[in-house]
Amino acid sequence: MGAAMDPRFGRCPWFVLVETDDMSFEAFQNTDTSLSGGAGIQSARLVAQLGARVVLTGSCGPNAHRTLAAAGIQVIVGCSGTVAETVERFKSGRLESTPAPNVPSHSGSRGRPR
Repeated sequence: MGAAMDPRFGRCPWFVLVETDDMSFEAFQNTDTSLSGGAGIQSARLVAQLGARVVLTGSCGPNAHRTLAAAGIQVIVGCSGTVAETVERFKSGRLESTPAPNVPSHSGSRGRPR
């Protein structure tokens, strides 16, 4: 939980699912990071299959955001710091969901957003 958040949703190397009641967690490798296209959609599908209810991320493109929203998953963007710090900010109500993506399509495939 001390690992830094990757700012990219679809191309982050790991997803960390956290049970906010007791802060237990499990990490899942994102095997879709090297896709030439569709990484956000595939990552969103994986997160939905894993049972996530909320995604905390630095950035989320339109295809991933649409896929997460269709699965009923709340999306919160603009997150940074460690995973533990970000979850604590979420638990304390300091993070708000976003109704729209905060980066254009394929922004994660060009490297880290600025």
